[in-house]
Amino acid sequence: MKAVTLIGPGEVHLTDIPEPNPSPGDLLLRVERVGLCGTDLNSYRGKNPLVTYPRIIGHEIAATVLEGSSAVPAGTRVTVSPYTHCGQCAACRRGRVNACRFNQTLGVQRDGAMTELLAVSEAKVYPSSLSLKELCLVEPLTVGVHAVSRARVTPQDTVAVYGCGGVGLGAIAGSAFCGAQTIAIDVDEEKLETAQAAGATHLINSRKDSVDERLQQITNGFGPDVIIEAIGLPETFRNAVEQVAFTGRVVYIGYAKEPVSYETRLFVQKELDILGSRNALPEDFRKVISILESGSFPVDRAVSAIVPMADAPAALERWSQDPASFTKIMVSI
Repeated sequence: MKAVTLIGPGEVHLTDIPEPNPSPGDLLLRVERVGLCGTDLNSYRGKNPLVTYPRIIGHEIAATVLEGSSAVPAGTRVTVSPYTHCGQCAACRRGRVNACRFNQTLGVQRDGAMTELLAVSEAKVYPSSLSLKELCLVEPLTVGVHAVSRARVTPQDTVAVYGCGGVGLGAIAGSAFCGAQTIAIDVDEEKLETAQAAGATHLINSRKDSVDERLQQITNGFGPDVIIEAIGLPETFRNAVEQVAFTGRVVYIGYAKEPVSYETRLFVQKELDILGSRNALPEDFRKVISILESGSFPVDRAVSAIVPMADAPAALERWSQDPASFTKIMVSI
C-alpha cells in the first residue's frame, strides 16, 4: 500500500509499505483524509527535534472502520487520538496522560497515518457522524481546546488568543464555547475573519494596530483574564506576561524558537498562573466533536486546500515556501 514518507529534511516521497497486521484490541481503519499541521512542516524543514527519519507523517485523521468491534462496527466513521502514554510516569499517575513523559505521537516518534490502512487501539478511536472534513479537524482543534481547559476559562473571563492558525482557532472556538469574551490577534485579515466566524468577539490585526492599546480599550484598562499564546515567538511570549491582568492566567501552546528573556517581576507582582499546554485529553476530543456537531465552527473557511495523496509532497513544498498562505491543508487518501 502507499504512504507519504519523509526520507529526510526537504525530501518526501510516495512509498510502498506492507499492510498493517492488527494486534488484539486494535481496529483496522481505511484512512480517508489526513491533515497537515505545523509539526509536519517543521519535520519537513528539519526543525522538529523530536522526529527521526525516515518517517511516515500525519496525525490528523478521518477514517472508516474496516475491521471493528461490537462497540465500533465496520463502516463507522472515526477520528483518532494520535498519542500514547506509558501509565507509569508522574504525568500518567496524575491522570494527565496527554503529557506522558514517554509519549509517541503518530507521524513524529512513530509512523503516522498518511497511508491507506491503519491499525489503532480501539481506545484511541472516537466515532462520530461528522463529515470527513470535520473529523479531520478534530485533533488540531483539541490542542487549542485543551489550552482553554488548562486556563480554567469561565463565562466571566475575557480571553485573548495570539495566533489564528489551526491551533489558535481551537482555542478561540473553545473559549467562545465556554461563553467567554474572546479576542483574536493575528497579522492576517482572512485568518481574523475566520476567527470571528469561530466565535471571536474582538479582532486585533497586530500589523495595523497597537495590541497593547486595543487590549486596554477592550478590558477597560485591566488586561485580559487569560492570554493563550499559539504562535511561538519570543515577542508574543513576553507580551502575554506583560498584557495579562493581575492574577491572570497565561497558557503557552507554541514553542518559542529561541530563548525568551522575561521581566520576572511581573510573575510575582501580578501573581500569575503561567501554564504549558500539550496535546489533548479524551474529554477535549469529545468537546471538539460537540462544538463541530453544533455547527458553530466555520469548517469550510478553516480549510485552505484538499489535495490527493500523490500531490502531498508538492503541497508540503508550497506550504514551506509560503506558510502564511495556508491555514489547513488536507490530503485525501
